[in-house]
Amino acid sequence: MNYGKRGIVNQAKELNSGTDKWGKKFSLFGFYILLSLIIGFFIIGASAGIGVFNGIIATAPDITNIDVTPSGFSTFVYDTEGNQTAKLVSTDSNRIPVTMDMVPENLAHAFVAIEDERFYEHNGIDIQGIIRAAVRGITTGNFSEGASTITQQLLKNNVFSGWTNETKLQSVKRKIQEQYLAIQLEKKMSKDDILINYMNTINLGSNTLGVQAASLRYFNKSVSELTLSECAVIAGITQNPSRFNPITHPENNSERRNKVLRKMLEQGYISQIEYDSAMADDVYARIQNVNQETGGDSTVNSYFVDALTNEVLEDLIDAGYNETQAYTLLYSGGLKIYSTQDPKIQAICDEVYTDESNYPEGTKYLLAYELSVQAADGTVTNYSSEMFTSYFKEQKSSFNMLFNSSEEADAAIEEYKAAVMSDGDTVLGEKINLTPQPQVSLTIEEQSTGYIVAMVGGRGTKTASRTLNRATDSYRQPGSTFKVISTYAPGIDSAGLTLATVFNDAPFAYSNGTLVRNWWGSEYRGLNNVRAAIRDSMNVIAVEAITLITPQLAFDYLKNFGFTTIVEKEVINGKTYSDIQQSTALGGLTKGVKNFELNAAYAAIANGGVYIEPKLYTKVVDHDGNVILDNTQANSKRILKETTAFLLTSAMQDVVTSGTGGSVNFGTTAIAGKTGTTSDYVDVWFAGFTNYYTATTWTGYDNNEKMTNSAEKNLSKTMWRKVMEKIHADLPYSSFSIPDGIVSATVCSRSGKQPIAGLCDGTLYTEYFEEGTVPTESCDVHYAGTMCAIDGCPSTESCPFKTAGVFELTPEVPAALQSGFVNYTPTNSAYTTVTDENGNTTTVLNTCHHTAEFMAQEGIDEIIAAEQAAAQAAAAAANPEAAAEAAPETVVDTVPENVAAGN
Repeated sequence: MNYGKRGIVNQAKELNSGTDKWGKKFSLFGFYILLSLIIGFFIIGASAGIGVFNGIIATAPDITNIDVTPSGFSTFVYDTEGNQTAKLVSTDSNRIPVTMDMVPENLAHAFVAIEDERFYEHNGIDIQGIIRAAVRGITTGNFSEGASTITQQLLKNNVFSGWTNETKLQSVKRKIQEQYLAIQLEKKMSKDDILINYMNTINLGSNTLGVQAASLRYFNKSVSELTLSECAVIAGITQNPSRFNPITHPENNSERRNKVLRKMLEQGYISQIEYDSAMADDVYARIQNVNQETGGDSTVNSYFVDALTNEVLEDLIDAGYNETQAYTLLYSGGLKIYSTQDPKIQAICDEVYTDESNYPEGTKYLLAYELSVQAADGTVTNYSSEMFTSYFKEQKSSFNMLFNSSEEADAAIEEYKAAVMSDGDTVLGEKINLTPQPQVSLTIEEQSTGYIVAMVGGRGTKTASRTLNRATDSYRQPGSTFKVISTYAPGIDSAGLTLATVFNDAPFAYSNGTLVRNWWGSEYRGLNNVRAAIRDSMNVIAVEAITLITPQLAFDYLKNFGFTTIVEKEVINGKTYSDIQQSTALGGLTKGVKNFELNAAYAAIANGGVYIEPKLYTKVVDHDGNVILDNTQANSKRILKETTAFLLTSAMQDVVTSGTGGSVNFGTTAIAGKTGTTSDYVDVWFAGFTNYYTATTWTGYDNNEKMTNSAEKNLSKTMWRKVMEKIHADLPYSSFSIPDGIVSATVCSRSGKQPIAGLCDGTLYTEYFEEGTVPTESCDVHYAGTMCAIDGCPSTESCPFKTAGVFELTPEVPAALQSGFVNYTPTNSAYTTVTDENGNTTTVLNTCHHTAEFMAQEGIDEIIAAEQAAAQAAAAAANPEAAAEAAPETVVDTVPENVAAGN
């Protein structure tokens, strides 16, 4: 500043200058305008910001409609004794909710210390934390440090969805709404409620959500039992569940755990002594041990639980849920399913069926194989089991994918890969599955309730849930087990048969001309009653019986027995198939049956003729304790008279005591049952029951190969006895009771009719009958008089070959069966039914052809001599040593084709 004389003068001039005055005025004016613009822009920006902010707040979810309770909970399955047998989970549902009183104080404090140390002080948002994070971001350039409170995290997890894929702008919007709602939420919920919902919500790694699921996964105990060290482990996972997983990254979790403990010490939640003790704890060794003992994350459900989940899904859909809703509810709805599984019986079944020493020697392995190969040019080729089979069939036509060992299968795989791959090819994927053979299945039902108490769906290690369950999913031919339920049950119940009804085991053909063959070979056993036919599993008589009662009646009864796989009429590959046919008597079906349905049919007989739809659970309760599926009431109907059920049971007792099923009889209680074998031993069954339980066992190869050795052929009976004997070890002996309406009567076993004194004395036996069905007709098989040695029937007065004595005659064949008997003519029978002019029918005895007219013809002496010579020649051929002394015998026909079921 110039304060001299000249300087003062110059300043005076400047002050008095008009030009400078106007310049300064304009400068000041411009400043005010600029300031006004700045203020205006600030006001506009602030208004806009406030508007945007208000808009964001306005679009936030309504706090009154917000539910921060976590959704998606594990479903649990319980057996009849209340034991948990399975946990069903899907993504985001492995959660088990707990209440605050179940959570250790140390665990709650651990989360607060590491996640939100001012949780108990702030109103939903942590201003101090926000300022700290902002300063850290400005000074370091890293804005990744979070300032979200536990309340905000709870909202983020349970209210806001899709935040993992949001843009930065969407993130800002969500954080503003999060903070606003956090303040509102804290006004309506207590700190404890917020904290427990948070602890039930958070992702804690290894597909666990919430502290209880995590506690069980890592420590195999309830959250209430966690130590301080274990609490710190779980609290340390939250920030990054993958990086801080204590199983896969124990070293990372250890650092985080130590920080949690340090924070708890600093904030006064624990003492120095508690801190030192927790720091010294070797917690990660325990975690690894638990992981090995519990099988880690690879829990595989049992065959019973597989069948149960399928049934519950079907019932949920029937109750009105769509398929997606039903699946979500089952795997994420926190349901409690109370099953019918008896843990003791299931344990017995598992013990028997997992013991390889119970199976025949020489186990084979069925290979299923898939291969994906990428060529050098990028082309990908997929190879299947069918292509694998075709390759080896070119070398050996009998190749069937069965191997004697895994090493043998591996060698075949390497050979195949060498054949189909070229230089430069790369294996993209390969799937090898070896299944031991023969395979098995078992269903056990408590027939009085319909409860399936145990199930085995296969043999060998079960590698995944909801795989092939041979007890519920496989269609197999039932063989001779079908004789009882398809033929004799309807025959006795409504078609006039009794256990004493006699059929003739003689050459008999299906309607298409194919001979029926008995399982024991080409010989026939002549006259036998129904009881004997069931006991000895006689094929010919079973087909005769279904022909007599009609296949349609048999089919109708099978539907009532609960079979869903039988076919009334179905076109397959242009050809029409139906199970309304004669071969159904022997279990020759279009598709086959399922083990548990066959078992339920036999359970109906065991239950006195009342069919109860088999069930795997009694009720399903939702997360809130409401019963959503009530299966306690039996879905039952009477399908047989109680008397019919008893008669069948009585006959099937003979199967076990003196018939084809004798090896299953363990002797400590009454048993009834039926063997079942298909042609060439492709399928082998035993279905049987006691007064306590009904069980059905099946054996066979998954690829329908024939069983060849005795041990394989008898495996179903072997396993049935091993299981049922242990189940009944502590149960008292119980015989089958005789219901009202059953009477006993003595009949002739050869005719099934009233015996004739002096004629039937050697063939008398006592049989059970439904009251009113005891035969009143006299025996028509035994005959006292003279027989023609040439014709084998009663002789005429003039017959030169008549012999006196007591003989057996062939009774008249019912009209419905006559066309089935080979070379049948009315004269094959000793009787003929004639109808007079008034319509009255009379049965008359057929006599030999040596009538008075025949004997009066010219040259009769030469004719008689020729007949005698022919008879002697036939006798000599039948018994060369006895020659003329041998009496004429029934001709035994040879059946050229095996069309029969087994025993």
